[in-house]
Amino acid sequence: MVRVGIVGVGNIAAMFVQAVVYAKNNSNVFGVIHENIGGYRVSDIDIVYAVDVSKEKVGKDLAEAIFAYPNVVPKLIDMPKTDVIVRMGRVLDGVAEHMIEDFKPADYPEPTLEELVNELKSYRVDVLVNLLPVGSAKASRFYAEAAAKAGVAFVNCIPEFIASDPRYQKMFEEKGAVILGDDIKGQLGSTIIHRTLASLIAMRGAEILESYQLNVGGNTDFKNMLAQERLTSKKISKTMAVASTQPKPEDILHNLFAGPSGYIPFLGNTKVSYIYIKARTFMGFPITIDLKLVVDDKAMATPVLIDTVRLAKALMDRGVQGSPPWASMFYFKYPPVQAKSDEEALLNLYLNLERLGIEIEPKRLYMWKYLKNTMKN
Repeated sequence: MVRVGIVGVGNIAAMFVQAVVYAKNNSNVFGVIHENIGGYRVSDIDIVYAVDVSKEKVGKDLAEAIFAYPNVVPKLIDMPKTDVIVRMGRVLDGVAEHMIEDFKPADYPEPTLEELVNELKSYRVDVLVNLLPVGSAKASRFYAEAAAKAGVAFVNCIPEFIASDPRYQKMFEEKGAVILGDDIKGQLGSTIIHRTLASLIAMRGAEILESYQLNVGGNTDFKNMLAQERLTSKKISKTMAVASTQPKPEDILHNLFAGPSGYIPFLGNTKVSYIYIKARTFMGFPITIDLKLVVDDKAMATPVLIDTVRLAKALMDRGVQGSPPWASMFYFKYPPVQAKSDEEALLNLYLNLERLGIEIEPKRLYMWKYLKNTMKN
């Protein structure tokens, strides 16, 4: 089993919890990227620990907390009680000033670092997942340090540069634990679509002249990001994910923008992305791409999270430590090392898992069998 702890019982957590419960009662979960990673299937995930700071969620069973205000994820299944009671966490910078009425911090004692470390150990958490709001710099690092000290794997889903920070890489390596991140990609979200188009342009010998990605949505994630001071790492993460596909990423940075652009309450969890690319093709002829993408923001993150918690556990099983770059390339916008394309990132993942003897199925690269036979010969 993969025993998972959640930090931040928001909309992604609500979708993830429901998906995990659904998988235990159904043989087929449509849309999972990999059905088997290291012998672990979706039904092998157990959520055993959860932390939040909202008075609407702390002290409640996780089955109730995932639907508490201000979450807007629909009820996809009839949720049974989980017997996981949401614990009080540390507020730190996890609640922006303009979000106090939405997140409603509870008036409970906040745990010390050592108390949290002891809880992670007592609940036998294998993987701790960071789902805090964007801009939670101090809070994210607090939980990362707690995970490292407890010898627990850490999956950083938000755009705080932790897995890509050599200090935290060393910290997790010394404690014999794994850290994956940073900033989770959606299954078919705006960044992955933008990045794929950018990769295609470079692969076909053309050149991007300018590009932007504008995103609007209606959940608390977008409302939280109205505070521009919380967006620095988010914009860097999304922009570099696209720029890194180009032969000279630094040359395009000044003409590239990617980031949240507005909060429209009635959209709820729906995210609308507008992607524009102007490129130069053969003999300088221009081409313009205008694309509108409409997705459920949190449904996009869930299959990637399902993969990464199992991957983290499989790596821990094999004694892998620290922040192996190849393990984060395919799943995160700002990994320790960027790949030029997601095909390259996935190939790196498969090759390294093969080296470690970790099974992953199905293989999503059509040329995998050919490459594997070539390597043998």
